[in-house]
Amino acid sequence: MNLARLFRRTGIIATLALAGCVSIPTPLQGQFSALDPDAAAQRDATGETVRWGGTLARTDPLAGQTCFEIVGRPLNSVTRPIANDRAQGRFIACRQGFYEPQVFAAGRMVTVVGHVAGYETRPVGDYAYREPKVAADAIYLWPVQREVDVYYAPSMWFWGRW
Repeated sequence: MNLARLFRRTGIIATLALAGCVSIPTPLQGQFSALDPDAAAQRDATGETVRWGGTLARTDPLAGQTCFEIVGRPLNSVTRPIANDRAQGRFIACRQGFYEPQVFAAGRMVTVVGHVAGYETRPVGDYAYREPKVAADAIYLWPVQREVDVYYAPSMWFWGRW
């Protein structure tokens, strides 16, 4: 077996092993309604327990609580929002305490666990948008992921074997 094939197999095995280690963060675990924010805005889902995520549009620190306006996104297998061009509607999530707007900045990804506590109509441009309001038990801020290009440059001894 040549070295290139060995490295390829080792890389595949390592990738599969690491993928098996990825799990849902503890504050986001549990059973939740399959309802997404867009569907919840169309009907009364007050009281339903949800796990929604998306991109922060705005962070509003208020007296005693912080509210987040979030553009809903589909979640992957570990409940991280998927950065794509598909939105699942907007929603508002509020949690007790102060959350720094410079850390919870527009464009960051979050996942929220809580229950639908009502609705609020807010303007998005000139459109009056009805947004579900979530009383959040957990707000999980995901680390920023950077895209990188990886280039493989084999050493000279590898080329000498061809």
